[in-house]
Amino acid sequence: MRYVWTILLGWLLAGAVAAQEYVELNPPRPTADPTKIEVIEFFWYGCPHCFRFDPYLEDWLKSKPAEVAFRRQPVIFGPHWAPQARAYFTAEVLGVVDKIHKDFFDAMHVAKKPMASEEELAEFFVAHGVDRQAFQSAFRSFAVDLKVRQAEAIAADYGITGVPSLVVNGKYAITGQTAKTYAKMIEALKTLVERERQALRAGMP
Repeated sequence: MRYVWTILLGWLLAGAVAAQEYVELNPPRPTADPTKIEVIEFFWYGCPHCFRFDPYLEDWLKSKPAEVAFRRQPVIFGPHWAPQARAYFTAEVLGVVDKIHKDFFDAMHVAKKPMASEEELAEFFVAHGVDRQAFQSAFRSFAVDLKVRQAEAIAADYGITGVPSLVVNGKYAITGQTAKTYAKMIEALKTLVERERQALRAGMP
């Protein structure tokens, strides 16, 4: 009983700190694995805010709790967002996301490259050690086509209207509008992950 009260007190304190830094999703969205705490980042490579937020998120990922299952989700809010989303999904199929992720941001925001045509993307992947034919096969594959089609709708399914945004365990959305700064987005993320860890340990939904 004392442990339960400790959890409840922790939730109250966390709520006082982060109440303005997230919104609750109603209804909660399902997660892939109920034994894990799912964290989704919604982003677009062409978004300057996503570019600036990425180092904050990468720092958090270095020490994220073992119970957290993290995934990135490109969004497509218009046709010109699609090529970069397709590039991400191609990297995912090829297993090279970690190899290309930061450099792709840099290519768009430091080198100011459009990163939009298949040829430009092919050159980028080849420069990162990917065989050109393997890139083309993945880039045009049914698996990537399916992921692109899903990306066109998934942000709306979660009520996401801007990026970068984070969704914690299908229950809470953290955005630039709610948290105001990148650092506060991470603070809210840590608070909500800890809340979900406590609930997971107590066997609570």
